[in-house]
Amino acid sequence: MSGTLSSLLLTLTLLAGAGTKAQVQQITYSEPEREDGRRTNFEIIGKMNDNYLVFKNNNSNCAVSIYDSVMRLQQRVPLTFMPDRYINIDFVPYADFCYMIYEYQRKGIVHCTAVKLNAQGQKMGDPVDLDTTQISFAANNKIYTTVFSEDKQRIMIFKINSKNPRNFLFTTYLFDADLHRLDRHRLYLPMEERNDLFTDFQLDNDGQLVFGRYQRSGSNDYITRVAIVTKGPLADSFSVKDIGSGDRILDEIKIKVDNNNKRYILSGFYYKQRRGNIEGLYSVIWDKNTDSRVGEKITIFNDELRAQAKSTDANLRMAFNDFFIKHVITKRDGGFLLVSESLYTTSRGNMFNRWDYMYNPAFGPGGFYSPYYYSPYYNPWSRNYGNFATRYHAENILVLSFDAVGDLQWSAVIPKSQFNDETENSISHELVNTGGELHFLFNIYERRNELLNDESISPEGRVTRYPTLKNLDRGYEFMPRYGKQVSSWETIIPCLYRNYLCFAKVEF
Repeated sequence: MSGTLSSLLLTLTLLAGAGTKAQVQQITYSEPEREDGRRTNFEIIGKMNDNYLVFKNNNSNCAVSIYDSVMRLQQRVPLTFMPDRYINIDFVPYADFCYMIYEYQRKGIVHCTAVKLNAQGQKMGDPVDLDTTQISFAANNKIYTTVFSEDKQRIMIFKINSKNPRNFLFTTYLFDADLHRLDRHRLYLPMEERNDLFTDFQLDNDGQLVFGRYQRSGSNDYITRVAIVTKGPLADSFSVKDIGSGDRILDEIKIKVDNNNKRYILSGFYYKQRRGNIEGLYSVIWDKNTDSRVGEKITIFNDELRAQAKSTDANLRMAFNDFFIKHVITKRDGGFLLVSESLYTTSRGNMFNRWDYMYNPAFGPGGFYSPYYYSPYYNPWSRNYGNFATRYHAENILVLSFDAVGDLQWSAVIPKSQFNDETENSISHELVNTGGELHFLFNIYERRNELLNDESISPEGRVTRYPTLKNLDRGYEFMPRYGKQVSSWETIIPCLYRNYLCFAKVEF
């Protein structure tokens, strides 16, 4: 299923002290469509002219379902121009239209194509190839990556040729909001070691591409060296700067663009020794204008915070070993919030630890999808671990608030305990920003019934648990981790009803 895990597409800004206490007012369900079931691939596109658009794919049939304000199906629009099989699809939504950027192979050519759709799901002009790549094999994984800026005025597609493992070739295309091409560049990025990897890729509002390049001491081991890589909108080469982490042992690295303050924030958990316990958080604030580090902070997790964050049966020193960074959220004053969640798996016949869960050899130069091209992204939830009975767990959520220089202001924990066998669809959470609060929507069990729960965190770190949501009908299995916020007060959450796929609009 397509989802919104990998990152938030919009910077969620907390306005300290703004707004009053919001409560969920209504849940409105769509009627299940007989074509849609558990195997349907979908993407929530967004809200356009008071319509709610959802892309769906069943085998080779692609369509866009148009829902009105009460989630009644207005029309199911077949996308007859789409090829029978596509490799990947991305959407860039606006107020009254969206761009659909899709990738498919025809004979020995991979096409990256864009088409503009209106609020009724109808195409506005013919599909246009943005780029093509000639290959000598059948592509099953995507070659192109699409990123766009927070204000959606800049869109970039790029591909990475990894034929030379020591010198990767990037081909980048930058477009404006009308999909007019602003530049095209072919750039080489030296890869110092075979186990050099990349963070997620982001595009700032000026059209500058930014990502991190880091090195692991082994295929499933720790980060010991990190550099920030940038490419300006007209630059014909990369700027590569060591962030100065030295010999510090780091875990996963997350990067976030702060457009308001022209800065980039890099964060990652750190250890004192290999295969040790997580000791705290390492953060670097990078100034875009000077292309230099302006702040570095180490936040040590003390016993009080460990006791607050750990699950009931966890050892205090191991309290953070299952936590993963899910979101980095910028604030107008230059501060930021970091949201992490405890995620792990257990299995009969095998046990998985943090390193098995987080790292994948297909992620990065260590394991190419093809002899020449690879995608920098992967979905850690979709891997097949074999014939073991795997149980997925999602537990406490930790929120840390930092000021503009990276000092910890407050911490808050939303306690929960979720698990499911063989699938992770109904566990974890969705984050919704209503302006004055961050709402976390997740399933909980009460009297053997699975209910959608709403807990929020205020700008001061106060946790509020709201009453059971209104119109919470039985029989609906919510999948909040695949939800998408479509306005400042609305979110769309996919759910299953008697094995049919449908969607619920939640209004705050």
